[in-house]
This record gives sequence, C-alpha cells and structure tokens, in this order.
Amino acid sequence: MQTVIPATATTPKITIDKSRNFFSFEGESFPEDVKAFFDPIMSPIESHLRSLNDSQVTFEFFLTYFNSASTKVFFNLFTLLEDVSEFNLINVDWKFHAEDDTAEEFGREFQEDLSNVNFNFVAI
Repeated sequence: MQTVIPATATTPKITIDKSRNFFSFEGESFPEDVKAFFDPIMSPIESHLRSLNDSQVTFEFFLTYFNSASTKVFFNLFTLLEDVSEFNLINVDWKFHAEDDTAEEFGREFQEDLSNVNFNFVAI
C-alpha cells in the first residue's frame, strides 16, 4: 500500500511504499515546525527499515530547496540508512537539476558519511 503526502508551499511531496521498500521526497522542505511535520513520517519509516533483513530499499530525493532544520532530518535519515545497510541493500537516487550545483553538492556531502549505501546522482 502506498501513502502519498502531498507537497505544500513549504513541505515536500513524500511517497511511502512499504510493500516495495520505496520512499521519495520531492520539492521544497522548510516547514515552520520541522519536528511536528517530520516526526510522524520518520518514525514509521524507521520502524519499517529496522524490521527488514536481506531486502532492497530505494530512497529517491529530488529536493529543490531545504533549510538547515530539514538538513538535520535528512542527515539522521542517512545515518539510519547506513545502520540498516548492514543487513539490506540500500539505494539512494539523488536527483537534481543539471544546472543546480548546490543541490548536487549537498547530495555529495551526505554521501561522504555513508560507506555501505549505494548513492546514485541523477542530473535532470
């Protein structure tokens, strides 16, 4: 079953498909209350990921803007992905507009802290 949280002016569209182990974040992320927005989303994602063993998981990011508070949320998510990659194949597709060097650079910075997560950069 797929859950889609629609984008707003300040929050990304989030797709959660636990049956396919597919998760995506698309758009802009600068919610006024980052904790109130992300905690109810990230907690079930974390529970699901920690329950997996010998599974393939894909995360897709296509973020055109995100603030520092959102960066911390994504950093924590990448730390979780590194943790669960011990028993699972984790793929991250980091999409960005070809002319957006900043978005690509953020993805490369996230990748630096990951040794077992497959990070793919996709210029659009």
